[in-house]
Amino acid sequence: MNIGFIGLGIMGRPMAGHLMAGGHSLHILSSSAAAPDMAKAGAVLCESGAALAQASDVVITMVPDTPEVEGVILGDGGVAEGLCAGKLVIDMSSISPIATKRFAERVRALGAGYVDAPVSGGEVGAKAASLTIMVGGDDADFARVALNIAAVGEAMLFAKAAGADPAKVRQALLGGFASSRVLEVHGERMIARTFNPGFRINLHHKDLSLAIDGGNALGMALPQTAFCQQLMNSMRAAGQGDLDHSGLVLALERLSGTALDS
Repeated sequence: MNIGFIGLGIMGRPMAGHLMAGGHSLHILSSSAAAPDMAKAGAVLCESGAALAQASDVVITMVPDTPEVEGVILGDGGVAEGLCAGKLVIDMSSISPIATKRFAERVRALGAGYVDAPVSGGEVGAKAASLTIMVGGDDADFARVALNIAAVGEAMLFAKAAGADPAKVRQALLGGFASSRVLEVHGERMIARTFNPGFRINLHHKDLSLAIDGGNALGMALPQTAFCQQLMNSMRAAGQGDLDHSGLVLALERLSGTALDS
């Protein structure tokens, strides 16, 4: 299948690589920083979103936020200009659900299909092809691309203050009901102090804002979501918004006066 992929960032690049490894012909934008390396691996370079859509059966977008999705799909020279009946757009970005409905209506008016498929799992999940993918769209559209989607997816500070070794506490928790993917991956990053971005705090903050806006629209209280957003606000105010979201422990350290590495 000819697949166009826009958004070759921390997560998008390995996702696109899995599609190529699955035997698909990959079309990417020549303006992408990853274009030279991807072209050497066999990707086809396109000069615009319109040209990419014309050459592709399916177009996947994986970009940071709602304005970027709107720009690459509906902007000048964008994907919409190259769509026609039989083509399909899959947006795997985390964006406003209200905007998603609007984008879907515009794409479907051109005779093409639209699937909303945001992902969870960060850089680790993208590289391992183990992302959790939440799909919304027509059953027929989903059936067309189910195999392609499958190709890219699928309290230590207290202990430290009490004199315990955070690494040993984490290991003990992993052996019981407190075990989780977050504790496994992010707990290790917190202890090792490796906050290179797999998923930036700035982007996570954006996602929480979308959730809070949705709660407001429905008249729902989301107190824990709001609390987490405020912690991320403090990280951004400290100039740490580009750290991985596991770096949120730094905000908790400032509040508690205890550091895991002290």
